Amino acid sequence: MDAPSQGAKTAPLIAIEEHWILPELTAALAAMPERVRDESLVFNEMGDHRQRLEDLGTDRIAAMDAQGIDVSVLALAPPGTQPLPPEEALRLSRTANDVAAAAVGAHPSRFRALSTLPMSSPKDVAGELRRAASLGHVGTMVYGRSGEFMLDDPVYDDFFATAAELGQPVFLHPQLPSSAVRDASYRGFDAAVELGLATFGWGWHLDAGTAALRLILRGTFDRHPGLQVVLGHWGEMLLFWLDRADSLARVAGLRRSVSDYLRSNFFITASGMFNPALLHHALSVTSADRLIFSTDYPFQHPTRDEIGSFLAQFSSGEDRQKFSSGNAASLYGIDL
Repeated sequence: MDAPSQGAKTAPLIAIEEHWILPELTAALAAMPERVRDESLVFNEMGDHRQRLEDLGTDRIAAMDAQGIDVSVLALAPPGTQPLPPEEALRLSRTANDVAAAAVGAHPSRFRALSTLPMSSPKDVAGELRRAASLGHVGTMVYGRSGEFMLDDPVYDDFFATAAELGQPVFLHPQLPSSAVRDASYRGFDAAVELGLATFGWGWHLDAGTAALRLILRGTFDRHPGLQVVLGHWGEMLLFWLDRADSLARVAGLRRSVSDYLRSNFFITASGMFNPALLHHALSVTSADRLIFSTDYPFQHPTRDEIGSFLAQFSSGEDRQKFSSGNAASLYGIDL
């Protein structure tokens, strides 16, 4: 079937992982010493990505209209502010949150935003989450590691407590694996293959899935049962390894199985990967109540027809509506 057109569709379409960049942050990240600079920044410069990422107005809305998307939830492109020193991370996180809030204010019927947090300054994370929520941000996006701190480190427990208290979902996005992991697993090819293997081809997703699994094993959701985490790319490999991951629950002394935490504390989004086989597997391990549409703009750019064809894979209109907009609207408090 074709994706419903504006004004004729049976359900709205909300996309929750739609990236943007802040030029001032881009400059700060590019100026970092080479030994710690995030090489994946090159992806933001490919083709017309930079132009699309910097636009928070007319051109982005035109792209949404072409795809049939009603609301985009804006999220700063990786690596966010996490690689920066604490003071700079706090300053630029605040700036990014102010800019995103202004974009939502200028286009309130089309945009919402996820906040950017200064994860390299753990003492400031919960406070900035509260401030961003007060600006209207509907959730936040973070990564699995910031400097020496893994996301499940106890220094972030106040952050997770605050996110649960405020009802701010935490989107756990992939990032470039650490230098040590890259040296151990992703070297030995030419530079382009090494980077691709460590990022979109494998490493990004294994890294994010591991970070999610560590949160479960750390007991994060036993301490904060209301906390909701979002994983992109159909669960960052974790959905495909639950038979083995469930064996960790007893060893870690968890109250429930890993699968149970996944079904009650995680939402899964498509990130523009519209392969029906991935959808059908996701539905075999979790429910349609936990699946959400996204395109991973501008890194994936499915057409309206491609989106419509994928939506036709749902066996019922009710489940299709949940995926298209219902789950996102409920999770993020978006009025349609």
